[in-house]
Amino acid sequence: MDYEPYDYSPIVDREPIRWPSGARVAFYVGLNVEHYPVDRSGLSIAPHTVGLSPDPLNHGWRDYGPRVGIWRMMDCLDHLGLRASVMLNSDVCARYPRIIEAGRARDWTWVAHGKDNSRYQADMEPDVELAHVREIVDTIERATGRRPRGWLGPALTETFHTPYVLAELGLDYVLDWANDDQPYWLNVPGMMSVPYPIEVNDITLFVGKSLSGPEFVRIVRDQLDQLHAESAHSGRVMSLALHPFVANQPFRQKYVAQALEYVARHPGVWLTTTDEIATHYARHHAPGPTCPRVRRAAGQGPERAGAGRVPAGPAAHARDRAGVLPSGTHPLPRGRRPARQRCAHAGSPSGACGGPEPAVATPVPCRWRT
Repeated sequence: MDYEPYDYSPIVDREPIRWPSGARVAFYVGLNVEHYPVDRSGLSIAPHTVGLSPDPLNHGWRDYGPRVGIWRMMDCLDHLGLRASVMLNSDVCARYPRIIEAGRARDWTWVAHGKDNSRYQADMEPDVELAHVREIVDTIERATGRRPRGWLGPALTETFHTPYVLAELGLDYVLDWANDDQPYWLNVPGMMSVPYPIEVNDITLFVGKSLSGPEFVRIVRDQLDQLHAESAHSGRVMSLALHPFVANQPFRQKYVAQALEYVARHPGVWLTTTDEIATHYARHHAPGPTCPRVRRAAGQGPERAGAGRVPAGPAAHARDRAGVLPSGTHPLPRGRRPARQRCAHAGSPSGACGGPEPAVATPVPCRWRT
């Protein structure tokens, strides 16, 4: 397939990134708050019962997160002054409203993360996917009072149309393409990729590799120290992906707290969220030539009916890269443009910019650390 969601860009050739207050590393906690239906399989710790319905062994392990683990995590984040960027299944909103209430009180950032974590974002036609994602985003907006700007697919899954569907619905960044230490623009107008960790992730380290708590702390420290050393001339992004049913088991809690405290106390770290990273990057780094506003300003794109619409997949990709978005060829239903088309171009009233720069946070000791 002649389609690339992004261009190759060596990190050594890019314009430098400067984070607020002179910070060198932007750090966010990627807190996964998920729902696993009792009659469907999901991430499992005991393979011999996978496929059974019900599967009390594996389902119970996963269900520890919203019942117990999340509250242990909140306590630690509160003591460290850390706000979570929550990867939120929309089914959580109805099933665990107490978590939504607690997150709203803490001003968490909400990133749409599919309907539940047993259904992958795959094998959908564009119209079906548009309706599916619209329901997810609208559900999260109703429950949290804030429309999500970002997306992480369940198990980081997408179709080739997903970024276009997200843009159609007004979202402006994705975390699925975990291939960089910096944000960058996708080849979809107004859509950005924000880094998300695959390896510095409790599922990978604790479940996949069966590492101990002290090994986990050492890996988080090494990750931050290396990124900090590399960021003298251009900022980096670091995230720690955490799942309360894994990270917040009692015997792991003090090690997770130690790792988070090391990051929070490290000099030159901006304790932030995915939304704030996307906003700052969009403010200071203009989109590439795929942004319709930039193309029109350069006289590269036609001003006619349909020229401002977001294409919806690989077939439209070549036309868009050439600056041509012909009317009547949009694979998604007509008339379904987002209320605000975020090209995120610096100075654009419809962009993602706005509000004061957040300061680097000053942490306080965490009582979970021993």
